[in-house]
Amino acid sequence: MSMSQVHAERTQKTVVGEPEVLEDARGVEDSAAWLALKDAATALQAIQIKDGSVPDEKARAAELVSTITASIAELAPRFPHDEAYLAASIADFRRWADDGFGEPDFLDSLVAFHPEQHRVDGLRHLVVFPMYTQNGSSNRHVEALIVEVIWPEFVAALEAGDYGNKLFVSLRLIDFTPGYDTNSAVLFPETVAMREIPSFTWGAIFQDREAARYRRVVRAAAEITKLDLPADAVEMLDDQKLAEETFVMWDMIHDRTHMRGDLPFDPFMIKQRMPFFLYSLEEMRCDMTAFRESVAIQKRLESSPAELSDVEKQILAHAKLVQYAVIFDRIFRFAITGSRVRNYDGLGGQLLFAWLHQHKVLHWTDTALAFDWADVPAAVVALGDAIDELYWRSIDRPKTAHWLAAYELVSSVLTPNPASVWARGLSDEVLAGPTRGYTDQVLDDEFPLSMFYEALEKKMRAVIESTSGIRATDA
Repeated sequence: MSMSQVHAERTQKTVVGEPEVLEDARGVEDSAAWLALKDAATALQAIQIKDGSVPDEKARAAELVSTITASIAELAPRFPHDEAYLAASIADFRRWADDGFGEPDFLDSLVAFHPEQHRVDGLRHLVVFPMYTQNGSSNRHVEALIVEVIWPEFVAALEAGDYGNKLFVSLRLIDFTPGYDTNSAVLFPETVAMREIPSFTWGAIFQDREAARYRRVVRAAAEITKLDLPADAVEMLDDQKLAEETFVMWDMIHDRTHMRGDLPFDPFMIKQRMPFFLYSLEEMRCDMTAFRESVAIQKRLESSPAELSDVEKQILAHAKLVQYAVIFDRIFRFAITGSRVRNYDGLGGQLLFAWLHQHKVLHWTDTALAFDWADVPAAVVALGDAIDELYWRSIDRPKTAHWLAAYELVSSVLTPNPASVWARGLSDEVLAGPTRGYTDQVLDDEFPLSMFYEALEKKMRAVIESTSGIRATDA
C-alpha cells in the first residue's frame, strides 16, 4: 500500500462524514456561545489564585462556571468527534463547583480528550481546561481555545511511513483566552490541573504561531545582518501556509527523536535538577536529527530514477525548507529570546551559530552575514554527530561524568562566563559530593552572548517582543 493510500484509509476510519464535520465548526469563533464562554473563563481567571482554586467570590465563580458549562453544551454538537470529552468537561466543572472551588481536578475530561485520534486537516476542537501555559502563565487558571488541525497529505504520508509519531498533534490557534496571548505555542496534557498523572497519549504544538514568529523575526534579522536569502527561503517568509507545513514536518521528526537513539537513562531529565546546558543539548540533538533526516529525504528524492508523485514533490519541497527553518529559527530567534537565566533554548541557538562559524560555513564579514550553502548541511550534521557521540558514550559513564563531558562539548564551541567555576574546574569537594553541588555552581548565564549577539539583540529586541501572542494573520 502506498503512503497516500495509508493516509486515505486512516482518514476514513478516523472521522466519518469528514466534510460535514469540518463545516460544522466553521465560524464558531464568532458565535455567541463561544464569546460567552471566553468572557466567562477570562473573568474566572481574575478570581482564581495560582493553584487554580477560588478562595473568595465563590458565588461569582458559580455563575461563571454555569455560563461555561451552558456554553460548552451549546457548542458540543458542532464538535461531534469530541462528544465524550466535552461531556466529561461539563461534569468536571460541575464537580469542581459542588466541591467548593478548591484546587481543580480535570483528570476525567483530560483522559477523554483524544486529538491524536482525529488528525484530519482543518478539523477543529474546543478545548477548555484549568492549566498553565508553557512560556506563558504559570498559574493553573481556566483557559479556553478553539484550535484547528494542520495535517496536509504529505505529512500524513511521512507519519505513516518512516516517521511514525502517534502522539504528535499539529494545530492552528483560532481564538483563545489570555493565557495564550503570550509566547506559548504548545498544548501539553501535563499542564492540566489533575489529581494524578495518567499515561499521556498526545502532545500538541501550534505551528501557525511558530511559523508567524519565524517569518517576522527572520525577515527582520536578514535585513539587519544584510543576509542574502536563497529564493526558496524567501518564499517561505512570504507564505504563512508554506511555513506552517514546514514547521509541522520539523516538529514531528523533532518530537519523535526525544525517545529514540542511544539515550541516557532519562533523556527528558524529568523532575531532576540538572545543569541547563543538558536541556540545550537534548533539544539540539532533536533539531539536528530533523535537519539530518531532511537532508537524507532530499538526497533520496532528488536521486530517484522514477517520476515523483505529487506527495513526494511536496515532501521534497518541504525537506529543503526544514533545513532553513532549523538554522534561521535557532540562530535568529531562539538565541536572543527570553531572559539570560538558564535559557537552554537560547544556548542552543548560540551553539549552532558558533559551530557553523568555526566550521567556516557561516561568515560575518564587512558587517554582513553569509553562508556557504553547499557546505552547510555537512557542518550541521557534524554537530548532530558530536552530540550523538556524547549520548552514545554516556551509557558507560556515571551521571556526573556525563555532565562534565557535556560541558566540555559546549565550552569547546562557546566561551564560558569569565566568572565560571565550571570553566576553572570544580573543586574536589564538589566533585566528590552530591549532584546538587554541581548544579549549584552553574551560573544563570554560564555562556553569555557573544559580541555579535549583544549587538543583534539590541536591534531585534522590539521585533522579538512583538511576537508575543502573534497569530497567523499578524505575520
